Amino acid sequence: MNPRNPRAAASGGDHERMVNLRAVERDQQWLIPPSLREWPPEGHLAWFILDVGAELDLSGFYGSMRSDGRGGASYDPDLMIGVLFTPIALVSGRPGGSNGV
Repeated sequence: MNPRNPRAAASGGDHERMVNLRAVERDQQWLIPPSLREWPPEGHLAWFILDVGAELDLSGFYGSMRSDGRGGASYDPDLMIGVLFTPIALVSGRPGGSNGV
């Protein structure tokens, strides 16, 4: 079971577990710039935060979400980890504000 896949098969059966999440579209095409991946340059803090988030085991977050489809859509835990880590990384950056942003 892939903990990063909110639609991963539930354990003990062939049924897929459906979770009501808001989609994270990091490769979404926009008018300007064509891709969100073109905004931050190589070596930017955003890439570091995404790499750190990708290494975390978020299966506990996904496992605690409602699977019956009721209620409003939740934000993906992977996205929320980035929202949480960004200000922490900015505050703990090098003095003088030269922390790669």
